[in-house]
Amino acid sequence: MKNVLKTIQRCFRWLVILFFVSSIGAVVVYRWLPVYVTPLMLIRCVQQAGHGEKIRLRHHWVPLEEMSKYMPVAVMASEDQLFMTHHGFDFNAIGLAWKDHQRGKRQRGASTISQQTAKNVFLWPAHSWLRKGLEAYFTALIELCWSKQRIMEVYLNSIEMGDGIYGSEAVAQWHFHCTAAQLTRQQCALIAATLPNPLRFSSQTPSPYVLRRQSWILKQMKHINTLTDERKTQ
Repeated sequence: MKNVLKTIQRCFRWLVILFFVSSIGAVVVYRWLPVYVTPLMLIRCVQQAGHGEKIRLRHHWVPLEEMSKYMPVAVMASEDQLFMTHHGFDFNAIGLAWKDHQRGKRQRGASTISQQTAKNVFLWPAHSWLRKGLEAYFTALIELCWSKQRIMEVYLNSIEMGDGIYGSEAVAQWHFHCTAAQLTRQQCALIAATLPNPLRFSSQTPSPYVLRRQSWILKQMKHINTLTDERKTQ
């Protein structure tokens, strides 16, 4: 029995070591290499196949420099206005979300762009304490190893922006018939307006709610610098 326990402990120890080595290695590699596929993309493909649907996977990696300068501004205005100043977590937003949860209110979003990037690239979309713990771990890793510009670049290339559409270049081509570099300020705000639920809301055929949210985002964008401006001040 003791030998069995020792064997289990040894296997567990090696699994932990393997996890840390592989996760850190993946984060270091993705500091430079494009992320061509994510767990969510694969999950969506399996779901489509399971429903007997045609596989839809539209994704074209482009560098941040080949995107409209308004795209990062729009998602910061919509999703994470403190992105350039926090270290991966918005503790005020987390606190407010926890209070809403305790009061039984509709839970507000508290995930930063860094957290969403960690989830999109390394994890699965289901809600659980395990996934939240791993999300915090990967968020800390990418904040430590990547620049804010790199986090934004990966985010804007990997995030789901429509049915089978991932990233700025794909949504620009499929919804606006242009490249990511050609997206206007209004189009970027419209895309950002759909991000809370890109399968329900569409930037191609926006609902009145999405248009109202676009208007609010455009107003917020006036108070946020572009990433180019941020680099000049650093």
